[in-house]
Amino acid sequence: MNQYYFKRIISLILLVAFASATNAQQVTEPKIDPEWIKPYPPFKIAGNLYYVGTYDLACYLITTSKGNMLINTGTAVSASQIKKNIETLGFKFNDTKILLTTQAHYDHTGAMAVIKAQTKAKVMVDSADAGVLESGGLSDYELGKYGVTFKPVHPDRLLHDGDTISLGEMQLVMLHHPGHTKGSCSFLFTVHDADTSYRVFIANMPSIIVDKPFNEVTAYPNIQQDYAYTLNAMKNVQFDIWLAGHASQFDLHKKHHPGDAYKPSVFIDQKGYVDALAKLEKQYDEKIKEDVKK
Repeated sequence: MNQYYFKRIISLILLVAFASATNAQQVTEPKIDPEWIKPYPPFKIAGNLYYVGTYDLACYLITTSKGNMLINTGTAVSASQIKKNIETLGFKFNDTKILLTTQAHYDHTGAMAVIKAQTKAKVMVDSADAGVLESGGLSDYELGKYGVTFKPVHPDRLLHDGDTISLGEMQLVMLHHPGHTKGSCSFLFTVHDADTSYRVFIANMPSIIVDKPFNEVTAYPNIQQDYAYTLNAMKNVQFDIWLAGHASQFDLHKKHHPGDAYKPSVFIDQKGYVDALAKLEKQYDEKIKEDVKK
């Protein structure tokens, strides 16, 4: 047996052993804000893009002639609500063909394993978050301190910056926006209705979740540089509509109320995006200053 195949077999054995040990551990979600998981009526955002998440955990359905894509799955208890929301809109839950996430944290991937099992959808993830997804959050540089926070998921495809995800007539471009997690990412795509085309940006907003100085985050040695890269890269994204992983991040509840008529224009909010990103950049700058003092 040559050295390559020997190393490959050893790697597979270690991966299976790690996966078995992880699956044997109990899943324990950190404390959840009740508003995160409150039911929220689904609605059409623009064209073939729909909101199917909870009150604050934003999940998005993109429909196509060849099946549908689901971006984010909320916490573990969100699975039934997402299914109900999709069916309320008149779509079949089992037509979900691709599962994506903006980050491998329990509030965005908590129901992914269950939905993958129920629909047989392919899971695609930023390659830098693949290990965290497979460990159920245990290997996350910060939230790993809570143990396994969601049921582990094995990705079917690893994505890299600029990769295209295609299904039917839709093409989504994944943008690598690390910092919040090593593989945080955003999605850019175009939807159409009878009158207009909209360039949609589902943004992973780079909030900071560590209290210790960046140079003490030994499990993520490039964290400071990654945040700086992302904050700069996100200033240059061109879009018409912007959304995010939490409804509160893009003021969903100010822009849309249950029962409102279809109105994509309410999500055209360049100023809101610029202001939100500026606040996060200020948070980053202030942290750098504080880190220097410590």
